[in-house]
Amino acid sequence: MTFESRISRLPHAFDSDLGQEASDLIPSLSADLSKLVAGTAGSSPYLKGLITREAAWVPEALDDPETAVRALYAGLRETAPDQMPTALRQGKRRVALLTALADLSGVWKLEEVTGTLTDFADLASQLALETTIGAEIRRKKLPGATEDDIPTAGGMVSLAMGKMGAHELNYSSDIDLICLFDETRFDPDDYHDARASFIRATRKMAAMLNDITGDGYVFRTDLRLRPDPAVTPVCIAMETAERYYESLGRTWERAAYIKARPSAGDLAAGERFLDTLKPFVWRKHLDFAAIQDAHDMRLRIRAHKGLGGPISLDGHNMKLGRGGIREIEFFTQTRQIISGGRDRSLRDRRTVPALGLLAQKGWVPEDAAETLADHYRFHREVEHRVQMVNDAQTHLLPKTPDGWGRIAGLMGRDVQEVQAELRERLTEVHELTEGFFAPDASGEVQETSEALDQAVIDRWATYPALRSPRAVEIFERVKPEILRRLAETARPDEALLALDGFLKGLPAGVQLFSLFEANTHLIDLLVDIVGTAPALAQHLSRNSGVFDAVIGGSFFTEWPGVDGLRAELAERLAAEEDYEHALDTARRWGKEWQFRIGVHHLRGIIDAQDAGSQYADLAQSVVAGVWPTVVAHFAQKHGPEPGRGAMVLGMGSLGARRLNATSDLDLIVIYDADGVDFSEGRRPLAARAYYARLTQALVTALSAPMAQGRLYEVDMRLRPSGTQGPVATSLASFRNYQLNEAWTWEHLALTRARPIVGDASLMEEVEAFRREVLAQARDQAQVRQDVVEMRERIAAAKTPDGPWDAKIGGGRLQDIELLSQTGALLAGHARRTVSEGLQAGVANGWLSAAEGAELMATYGLCWQVQLASKLLSGSTIVPQDIGAGGRAFLLRETGHEDIDGLLADMGAGAAGAAETITNALERAPSGSA
Repeated sequence: MTFESRISRLPHAFDSDLGQEASDLIPSLSADLSKLVAGTAGSSPYLKGLITREAAWVPEALDDPETAVRALYAGLRETAPDQMPTALRQGKRRVALLTALADLSGVWKLEEVTGTLTDFADLASQLALETTIGAEIRRKKLPGATEDDIPTAGGMVSLAMGKMGAHELNYSSDIDLICLFDETRFDPDDYHDARASFIRATRKMAAMLNDITGDGYVFRTDLRLRPDPAVTPVCIAMETAERYYESLGRTWERAAYIKARPSAGDLAAGERFLDTLKPFVWRKHLDFAAIQDAHDMRLRIRAHKGLGGPISLDGHNMKLGRGGIREIEFFTQTRQIISGGRDRSLRDRRTVPALGLLAQKGWVPEDAAETLADHYRFHREVEHRVQMVNDAQTHLLPKTPDGWGRIAGLMGRDVQEVQAELRERLTEVHELTEGFFAPDASGEVQETSEALDQAVIDRWATYPALRSPRAVEIFERVKPEILRRLAETARPDEALLALDGFLKGLPAGVQLFSLFEANTHLIDLLVDIVGTAPALAQHLSRNSGVFDAVIGGSFFTEWPGVDGLRAELAERLAAEEDYEHALDTARRWGKEWQFRIGVHHLRGIIDAQDAGSQYADLAQSVVAGVWPTVVAHFAQKHGPEPGRGAMVLGMGSLGARRLNATSDLDLIVIYDADGVDFSEGRRPLAARAYYARLTQALVTALSAPMAQGRLYEVDMRLRPSGTQGPVATSLASFRNYQLNEAWTWEHLALTRARPIVGDASLMEEVEAFRREVLAQARDQAQVRQDVVEMRERIAAAKTPDGPWDAKIGGGRLQDIELLSQTGALLAGHARRTVSEGLQAGVANGWLSAAEGAELMATYGLCWQVQLASKLLSGSTIVPQDIGAGGRAFLLRETGHEDIDGLLADMGAGAAGAAETITNALERAPSGSA
């Protein structure tokens, strides 16, 4: 399509005589193109001057603007260094004129206009840098560099910041650059010479772009966004910059680096530098503390610029004023800072696409994002027209009727219509964004502490979380709401003491208190947790970052299952290049999901049965997710797994898919070296040693305490020969042991074994062998006698921890699980769960249907108590110690009306189950010996 056929609007001339003069300079233009030139020149003295100077070029450019831009860029790339300053200025004139005409006529959308301006800025800074660095290299001033190093500027890079970094330059924008050099490319003895050379080249580059000559200028260039610009040179070492941001970097610099982009010179080095800054820019946890920083920054800018008053169109600042461009950018960037550490997809440099992504992920209401994006585009177009009048880097709306006439003329509209729309848009932007940064305080609650022990509240000031002035300031704003909600609980004093324990264990408070301030509904959840489940509250005080997951968008969605969990963890781990960081990421991720299960259980979204399955799904996903990371890290030193590889077999409760909040993991690692004696790596190992050390690496990865704590305790005593055998078992040894040496209890354990992760064919083979072993004919009387002896040994070794111990003791969880495994083994079935094992016993005629139902009912009640006790206290419950909230949860979960009745039912059920188990072990299944 031609330029003319794409015209959707036309400017009109404020000064028709000037417009006609410009139109007369290019008589060959068609009617619409002539109107475009006349309307443009008649409202903008600056563009009138460009049309006059480039009249001969305009027809060609308007024939095919995209081709004209590409030809302009190609010509600049062929320009000799000594002609570069003049050529760049001519290029800037032509790009400025063509983008203006394409913008005013609607031929190019805003993104095409700003993109073209940014592409030219990238090219201009690259060519200027090549010219000045090239001069240094030819004069032998840059140690070790040759002409081959000119395209990468000898190891120097300019980072485009602000709108240039975001590919959103405005019409008369200056460009913000941070210039760095890669000090690792130079010997220490050459460092100072290289540094001096880069500083000279940077100054000359900036002058080439910035200086005004008879041909104009290219870009006003600002180098002051670099670290500590008052004392640092215009180009600094990357290592120096990295140290600065790590130790002294401020929130506004974090926000600035959202848009940072390598634009000229050594782009690869620039990307490496930005990678090192990711922990500075993007925090691991949701960073609601950034809201206050951003709000304070806005207020300082307003105060400095005198922009704090109500919206008045005459002279209003479209960038920094109320409802202006910066408010939309701050709104967007602050949300990105809050959430971008957890969700990499939100790290978009561009404002409008970033708003869309934030809306997709639930951080911004969709209608608000669409409204702000529409206002942003309109604001930017108005800003362009303000700047087009005289090529001034200004954002101020006109103050005179003539000024307004020129802006309306460039827009092709009536002055009053433009002003009415502007006022409406500015007001709506301000209302949408101000509520986020400074919510209306009119609904502030009064402190409600009459019913609470003031002595407890007073001692909070001594806790670590409230030692910093900033933490105290934020907490004082949220404390009234916390106290009000505590006062509304059934037992305020109990809830207060529980909260006191939570605050006492909290190592720091700024982030969490900021989170509560921005999401007051989380206070309800906190009060619910501390008032009901002290163990979960203690976990929360040590891992307060898990609150991030509550507002991360998926906390209350459907359970994703093992496949969904594995995919999510794999994505998280793939983004981590460092092994230790990957393990910490797995810990943080696992704790968030474990917290979700606990909260869902506490609030009745799931029951004990669902919780047990979900804890197991999570554990399986963690082991399956961490294993490839461990294997890959181990292989870096010792080479790939020799032979077929290894697999992890989940035993016990993990295999049966029934864990609680504090369960450890029973694992066996089985490998098949397939005749390969040694691994092939930098440090080869014998196959047996390789898999033993790989297994130890897995155990360490899961159980070692790190910055984010530990994932799981691991128990490997169920492997062949127990603690006396090797930690990793070869497939051949595993087969031989199970067929020829295993005790009855080890075959009972095999009924619950489940392949978790590893070589697919090996997992299939182990599972097939498991089924083969369990299907073998066996002396059933001997099995029953062995189980009787096992019960006796267990009873002698483990005594119940009081009447509320749901696991240990006759007729309780462990006892019924043992009978279920016995039922599966006697029937020759590979069923893993308790109910399936009992059903196998019923089907085999060993148990009656009534006995099976009785055992399952008792097991279900004990499981409910066990899950509740682990969630509420982490150990066997003591009803008088778990508080009213805990007792209410326990009764709701078990369907009982009072604690005494629950205890009586559990005791009676366990006694009956114990008798049933004893009787069953004394009799043979129907038709057997």
